[in-house]
Amino acid sequence: MSKTDSEKVVSVSSRGQATIPKEFREELGIDTPGRAKFVRTEEGDIVVRPIRSVTDLRGVLEGKTDERGRSATERLEEERTADKASEAELRQRYADGDEADT
Repeated sequence: MSKTDSEKVVSVSSRGQATIPKEFREELGIDTPGRAKFVRTEEGDIVVRPIRSVTDLRGVLEGKTDERGRSATERLEEERTADKASEAELRQRYADGDEADT
């Protein structure tokens, strides 16, 4: 691509959505519908990369926290703990219910 071919101006909607031009999607191998990730380089440029597998998402949340300051790993651990507690509670409830039926 020449310099003029490698630059495209696109509109950004009020929801922050922009369309990646077809020739760029084809060159990058981004399927539609599909997913892409935006990466900031050390120079400050934003690069669009295709996501070909789940492992391509590795590290995308590194250094990010939620509104309570929890990392993605901390939040996942909390969710798993809550799920285990909920599962144990349900097992106990239904185990007690089975005994009442007999």
